Amino acid sequence: MRVSRIVVVLLLIVLSSCDSKAVFDEYKSVSTSWNKEDVVQFKINAPDSIKPYNLFVNVRNTNAYKYNNLYLIVQMDFPHGKTVTDTLEYKMTEKNGEWLGQGLSAVKENKLWYKDGVVFNEDGTYTVSIQQAMRGSGEVNGVVSLEGITDVGFRIEKTE
Repeated sequence: MRVSRIVVVLLLIVLSSCDSKAVFDEYKSVSTSWNKEDVVQFKINAPDSIKPYNLFVNVRNTNAYKYNNLYLIVQMDFPHGKTVTDTLEYKMTEKNGEWLGQGLSAVKENKLWYKDGVVFNEDGTYTVSIQQAMRGSGEVNGVVSLEGITDVGFRIEKTE
């Protein structure tokens, strides 16, 4: 009995130490499809105000996702009123259609680069908002209901 407790404690220590770079890592589920009006938001308390950090958007998708890329609008609101908005494009597949994300099941996890060397020099809460901005080929209006995206996340990592 005592040996099994020690094994469990050691396993927990090993699993928690595997991700020592993460400062913030959170996912939010979107419904069966991601509506273009649905904005996924993350509230982040400013980490160390001197050190630089790398920022990532994380996306989980299934085979129901029918595009080879993904357009996102990412907005970061700073505590003292400044706002930075970026429209980003990410590749989701190889040219042959093979998913770029990681995962052994039907759900693939994509760690998408957002910004590097960011210093959170304002004390307070930052808000990161992520919205899908997909359009069908040759279409003017955006895709109202984007199928195949199950979760959207945001991650902050310590730089090396």
